[in-house]
Amino acid sequence: MIEDMKEKYTIHCQNEYDPLQQVIVAPPDYMKITTVINETQSYYAKENINIKKATEQHQFFVETLENHGTEVISLPTKPDLNEQVFTRDIGFTLHDRLFAANMERDIRKEETKLLKNWLHEEHLDYTSFINTSIEGGDVIIDNDHIWVGLSQRTKQEAVDYLREQFPHLQITTVSLQTDILHLDCVFNILEDKHALIYPDGLSENAYQILSEQYTLVEVTKEEQFSMAPNILSIGDKKVISLPENKRVNDKLKELGYHIIEVPFSEIIKSGGSFRCCTLPLSRKKS
Repeated sequence: MIEDMKEKYTIHCQNEYDPLQQVIVAPPDYMKITTVINETQSYYAKENINIKKATEQHQFFVETLENHGTEVISLPTKPDLNEQVFTRDIGFTLHDRLFAANMERDIRKEETKLLKNWLHEEHLDYTSFINTSIEGGDVIIDNDHIWVGLSQRTKQEAVDYLREQFPHLQITTVSLQTDILHLDCVFNILEDKHALIYPDGLSENAYQILSEQYTLVEVTKEEQFSMAPNILSIGDKKVISLPENKRVNDKLKELGYHIIEVPFSEIIKSGGSFRCCTLPLSRKKS
């Protein structure tokens, strides 16, 4: 019976852009800005979240994924977990291993517990971080090169642990500015060695290192505010992006990407977009 359950899922992600096969989401049933944690939330705190609109936008996003061949798995939601829609943070798949994150803030720790409960129910193996914090928004995978943001949420000790687990991979840290929540808020990779980047969100040294590895498409402060780097690649150069980020979308089109525009204006009020709202379990092996 256990073997039958395991066959339902594949654990494999070797980059951020191979065809997305299985992904975990959580609907924004109880989404709300409570304790302000970033500049975007501060801006929208008084207005807050229209849950009906957020739910409609999230459902359209899910339908878009399913229409492009992705199996979408929804976690159960709880009324006291206002940030639960951002499933990227609670874990990450690194090649053939699934990691449950260790959230830095107490307000989000129970989100990881719900993920672990689901993994236990489905008899899926995972690895936990015990003594240090790491969140999936700080982990970006590019085959044998892994980029990990050093932020208020992800610590050097977690990077050291990953290096012990994957000695054959090159794991490079990226120092973020203190006002940046996660690496994927300012940096994201695509196929053909392209990457979106907000230069002011990371150190000059980190920018120089990334510029030597990728052809960078820079986003402005205004575009970063609307989460332009936080696109989601779903395979075959198809990219889900906000319609509001027209200049960035046009630039990516010029580079040969197919842009799928999905309204997400209510979700981004809390400081996260498409990548933040997805925890990939598997991408098709290239």
